[in-house]
Amino acid sequence: MRERVVAACDGASKGNPGPAGWAWVVADETEAPARWESGPLGRATNNVAELTALERLLTATDPGVPLEIRMDSQYAMKAVTTWLPGWKRNGWKTAAGKPVANQDLVVRIDELLDGRTVEFRYVPAHQVDGDRLNDFADRAASQAATVQEPAGSELGSPEPPPSPDTPKTKAPRRRAAASRQNGSSARTIKAKFPGRCGCGRGYAAGEQIAKNAQGWGHPECRTAQA
Repeated sequence: MRERVVAACDGASKGNPGPAGWAWVVADETEAPARWESGPLGRATNNVAELTALERLLTATDPGVPLEIRMDSQYAMKAVTTWLPGWKRNGWKTAAGKPVANQDLVVRIDELLDGRTVEFRYVPAHQVDGDRLNDFADRAASQAATVQEPAGSELGSPEPPPSPDTPKTKAPRRRAAASRQNGSSARTIKAKFPGRCGCGRGYAAGEQIAKNAQGWGHPECRTAQA
């Protein structure tokens, strides 16, 4: 039996409320995504999706094995680790005396956490080079919310596509493929105004010129200097 399971879960709502989905992923020994599942929720809020993802993950994992859960939802994490004891003492009322939102899901999660060793770890969402498990769960939840269909490793589903909310890695700028001769560019431009080349001859507006060691002038003069 494994000493510890590392996993992540996430929820998504396209509109909040809007088409929603949930997802969880369990890692292998190298913390690479190994087993996952996602599903649709119809129209729901983001908080409902986040709590559902946590409930489904707890249901799908062995309660006898310590579990590390990586999440990007402060609400879902605090709901079951920080606010839950007070809600129970207050008869499932908030500090303001209002009924606890999504109480059915919170109660179910509380039951699933009873007697288990679970460590919650917050990870930022939608980061370039962010947590790979959270990113996988985020992508799977986003796909489930969009297509409203279940997916997962047991269904033979392909890896979920990139999330539209994650910024793309900036590609390095390519420098112009211009040759350099004596520190000058091979690029030529049309002169906006008439001028005089370093060779002593003038050039007219609209004539092709290139930069050389003395300034702008005839392209052939630059070549001759090389």
